[in-house]
Amino acid sequence: MEASVHICKATPADAGIISRIIERSIRIGCALDHRNDPQIVAAWTRNKSIEHIQPWLADPRLYLNLALLQDKPVGVAMAAVSGTIALCYVQPESFRRGAGQALVRDLEGWLSDQGVVEARLNSTHTSQAFYHHLGYRPCAETFTVAGLHAIPMHKLLAWPREKADQGAKSSAR
Repeated sequence: MEASVHICKATPADAGIISRIIERSIRIGCALDHRNDPQIVAAWTRNKSIEHIQPWLADPRLYLNLALLQDKPVGVAMAAVSGTIALCYVQPESFRRGAGQALVRDLEGWLSDQGVVEARLNSTHTSQAFYHHLGYRPCAETFTVAGLHAIPMHKLLAWPREKADQGAKSSAR
């Protein structure tokens, strides 16, 4: 039986492991996107160092979470209160074990609780089928940034719990 994935909010002490998960996921898991071009990999990973991640963890407008499998960090994701899912990376050996899906669902819950009704992201070709499976659909033309093809995608989210409760009360009047 497969171990269950546990999601927790990332803390400043997690900056190092977050950086390592992201870099390894990009280098190995996203090779089809960067085609092992060292310049593309360098551009993609440049702002994923511990020094870049620490301010993200301190910013109240951002939410970073970690996926744990058997108490071992295997994935990380981040969303902004604006509705943007900025990143979702999983260790390659943990692909297709539910970590990515659990990370995104947790971000969607956080975004809904912030009052966001539509999540947006830019997918790579490698992750497009993953996001499509989670209900995301292309919403604009593909573009290229730093040698990578980005596919803008979006998904309508459920209403925040408080607003859904208020709506149910007001419609009952």
